[in-house]
Amino acid sequence: MTTAALSLAACGTEAGGNATPSEPPFDPPAEGELIGQGTVLQKENLPAKLCLGMIQESYPPSCSGPEIVGWDWASVEQSETASGVTWGSYAVQGTWDGTEFTLTQNPIPLSLYDPPADQPDPRLDGSNPGAGSEDELLAIQTEILDPTNGEVLISSITNGYVLLVVFHDDGTLQEYFDRQYGADMIAVQSALRPVG
Repeated sequence: MTTAALSLAACGTEAGGNATPSEPPFDPPAEGELIGQGTVLQKENLPAKLCLGMIQESYPPSCSGPEIVGWDWASVEQSETASGVTWGSYAVQGTWDGTEFTLTQNPIPLSLYDPPADQPDPRLDGSNPGAGSEDELLAIQTEILDPTNGEVLISSITNGYVLLVVFHDDGTLQEYFDRQYGADMIAVQSALRPVG
């Protein structure tokens, strides 16, 4: 897997004459509460951030992510501190406004968290591959990945798709890529998912 970010300046017009956005509609606000599993990390007096993608395996670790509002290290267990950095792995529940994640429930250390059964993504079932060839998908992935931004947490070529894991998508990002590249070429997954 490749940690990457995504930036795309393609634009076009649908058959009905409706212009598509010039850039992908990343991380729209969520209507209800979301839940996710990841690392919360805070460096010195900077705001705590929620990291749902890859973590750099340094000591202390480093990662990128949006601010997590309402975080209090005194109220959570199983954190570690070194060289002015405090971090830990947690299940978090809260609201997403498109730029910040605000806690609404007490975080749970991942070692104590019993996640609900996950529904498998049918697009990743080997008996139901996507429409892309390896060469096509590599070309698409190369075209859309840009390491200067941070919207895509993980990107890989999986079962005939370019798999993109993003912080949150309400379906608009998937629809955008379907229009740009055709159906069954890109599979977008959200790291934060609706509660229940």
